Amino acid sequence: MSLTRPQLLDLYYYIRLTRDIEERLTVLYRQSKVVGGLYRSLGQEGESVASAYALGPEDALAPLIRNLGSIVALGVRPRDIFAQYMARGSSPTHGRDLNVHFSHIPAPGSGERTLIGPISMLGDLIPVMAGFGLGARMQGRQLVTLTYIGDGGTSTGAFHEGLNFAAVQKLPLVLIAEDNKYAYSTPISQQMAIARLDQRAEAYGIPHEMIDGTDVVAVFESAKRAIERARAGEGPTLIGVDVMRMKGHAEHDDQRYVPKALLDEWRQRDPLARYRGWLLSDGVASGTELDEIDGMTHGYAEEEAQLAEASPMPDPADAGRGVWAGDELFVPRLEIVKSPFAEV
Repeated sequence: MSLTRPQLLDLYYYIRLTRDIEERLTVLYRQSKVVGGLYRSLGQEGESVASAYALGPEDALAPLIRNLGSIVALGVRPRDIFAQYMARGSSPTHGRDLNVHFSHIPAPGSGERTLIGPISMLGDLIPVMAGFGLGARMQGRQLVTLTYIGDGGTSTGAFHEGLNFAAVQKLPLVLIAEDNKYAYSTPISQQMAIARLDQRAEAYGIPHEMIDGTDVVAVFESAKRAIERARAGEGPTLIGVDVMRMKGHAEHDDQRYVPKALLDEWRQRDPLARYRGWLLSDGVASGTELDEIDGMTHGYAEEEAQLAEASPMPDPADAGRGVWAGDELFVPRLEIVKSPFAEV
């Protein structure tokens, strides 16, 4: 295994922080302080964090709305995430868009990763990130692009067109396909006749594998292999992750269409609890150390939520701004922070 002890603790910190952020967002949503919907990633935090953590220092990430963990792993401050959900004027989009629809595009050579915000039309991020990789290659940059898609999104035309283009052009794209068991209320058995989600890749002649999405280390190792392969010029990879969306499509969805027995089964495979147990059993960390991280992330999420809630709503005088390119006020400038365990 290529991960050091600080990196293993780093992963735990980010997964725990992701869950604490979402639990705080749930409280804010029920208090009607979240503007719009809340899309939880409960049960999927591990695969989002681990895959994004495998990226290189100048690679590009494009999450979907349920991949909050990947954004947290990039180092985006929780304050910015809370402010975005509450449509505050201090949010990355200055209250003009919601949840995680924001980007961070640093200058080449800055040593910072690129973040491309989600596209609500599922599947469309795949051709976008294929194009990003093509553009980078034309510039002589050896960066890799990573994005995600749910099982339902693999049935869209953009998924197939984008993946086929990436395969033909051997573009440096890594695609994480999440077997969520349900696309909103439609079970995967009613969406496709193949046995495994990753078999979608066979039509395009690209490598693929299906892994346990609750196994944090396995996800990291798989993503790392695919990223290294892409950086070497060997083209795209599709990684299928077996996970369960433990909450409804959004917080307003009571998930009544999912059998209780299925949820009970996957509740026993919680990625955070499983990873914590592995860290303890392998002697990577003590219970006291992990409890300290739990307290650290909980307090951090609470403090950041309070900062965001105390920030002002958008200034009505700026309602007409941000329409035209070049308005510097509306260029997102995210503060990227490292975890306490990050190695220099």
